[in-house]
Formats: sequence, C-alpha cells, structure tokens
Amino acid sequence: MIVTIDKSSGFCWGVVRTIEKAEETLANTNENVYILGQIIHNPHESSRLEAKGLKTISHQDLEKISQEKNAKVLIRAHGEPPSTYKKAAELGIDIVDATCPLVTSLQKRVEKFYKDDYQIVIYGKKEHAEIIGLRGVCNDECIVIKTVEEALEKVDFSKKTVLISQTTMERATFYKIKEALEERVKELIDGGEVSDRFTAKDTLCKAVYGREDKLKEFAKSNDVVIFVAGRNSSNGKSLFHICQDTNPRSYFIEDISELNMDWFEGAERVGITGATSTPQWYMENVKEKIEQEMSSVLV
Repeated sequence: MIVTIDKSSGFCWGVVRTIEKAEETLANTNENVYILGQIIHNPHESSRLEAKGLKTISHQDLEKISQEKNAKVLIRAHGEPPSTYKKAAELGIDIVDATCPLVTSLQKRVEKFYKDDYQIVIYGKKEHAEIIGLRGVCNDECIVIKTVEEALEKVDFSKKTVLISQTTMERATFYKIKEALEERVKELIDGGEVSDRFTAKDTLCKAVYGREDKLKEFAKSNDVVIFVAGRNSSNGKSLFHICQDTNPRSYFIEDISELNMDWFEGAERVGITGATSTPQWYMENVKEKIEQEMSSVLV
C-alpha cells in the first residue's frame, strides 16, 4: 500500500506568518508571552507552541495580565474587534498584532461600507473569531447568514446592500447567496441597475478555495483519503466536504488515535491531506502511523 501526503496541503501563508511572529516573540524576550484565544484551530500545533512557553488566555484575563510588569499579548490570525485594542491600550498591555493581512484588509473594507451607509450582509458563522472582529468594526450593525434561505429572509431589500464573506467559508454557497440576492433585487426594482442597490465582494481566502481543484484531483487519485484538521477549523470543514463529495472513502480525524484500520481494507493508495491550519509535521506522523499499522497487519 502506498501512502502519500498532499503536496498542496499545509499552512496557508497567513498562518505561517502568525506562527513565525509567535516563535520570534518567544525567542526574543524574557517576558511572559500570551495569545488571546487559540492561536490556530489545531490542538497539536497549539500544544507545540505552548511547550515553547506561549500561554493561551481569554479576554477575561486581560486585566490580570495588565498587572504583570513584563508581558506581551499576541493577536491571532483571526483578528480582533477595535474594542480589544482599546481595552489593551487602556490597560497598558503590549500588543503584538499577528492578524492575517487578508483579515485586516477585510475589516477595513467592512468599515468603509459601514461608513458609506451600506447594509452589510456577511456569509459566515456569527460567533467565529473572524466574524466577531468584523462585527466590531461596524458596531455590530450587520446581518450574518449561512444559507440562501437566511439571506432572503433577513435582508432588507429597501436598503443599499453589500454581501461579503468570512474568508474561510465555502465558495459555491457564497455565489448561490449572491445570485439569489441579485435575483430578488431585480424583481423589486423597476428598471435601473442592480449594482445601484446591491454589490457582492468575494472576500474568500484563495488559499482555501484555490485548493479545491487540486484537492479534488488528490481525492480521486487515492482509494482512501485521511483528512487531518482541528474540529473547530472552519476551512477544515469546508475542504473536507469537498474531499468527501469527490471520494466517499474520505475520513476526518483530529488525532492519530481516531484512525481505524478497517478504513484501509482493499486500498492500494492512501492519501493524507488537511486544512490550512494543519501542520505538515503532524500529517507526517499520521503517515508513519498508518504505514506501521498496515505493515504489522501484513506480517
């Protein structure tokens, strides 16, 4: 049996940048280094950095942290709302901003549309860290939806509207929502341009949707696919659905202990892939475990 790792898998550049900032900060200071929330949605990479000294905290811990003379707090790739930066400044906390530049850019766009009096519709998960940041830059005056039905029900079509997306959502659904809203606007206006009332901005991460075609090819080329990701990873869920739709013998695991050797029965080719927050080193560990287990079965 041949076991291979998807060459297109592994950290996106935004995650790489955030982890590099965390490691650089840990290496260059004797101060306590904290991260506000899980650095990425992968427990194994989080544990690796915690072993180096990175401590994960919540917003409720900020006042306590401010009592320390020497402390740095990292903002993770998902970003934070303006209120977090304001509170940190008031408390005199030293912030290291590791927000993904794509998320920073998206926050600025939402802020501009808000100032231009647009009704802001966001395709995403309301309590996801990235969405909380976006909600913060528009004073929480936005509509967060996940389906076409939600969009048609909640959008006020009398208002000038913009549709954007959380960076890690599914591209196909975003465009279904866009088309449904455009059609409804066409039905309601008597002449005139749809663009005067509605606009959609594809703010999805190319590192996520750009992998779709390659992931489909990888899934087709293997008898069994093991998809490795943190259960809280939004892009992990999106990419796994694409993988499973292409190859029904695709299995999602967060930890090596979840592997089931029965999955590999009759398989000649096994592929390992993952989310943009799945570390390469952990996929290598999964590969080694499968090879060890299968060789012992054959013996």
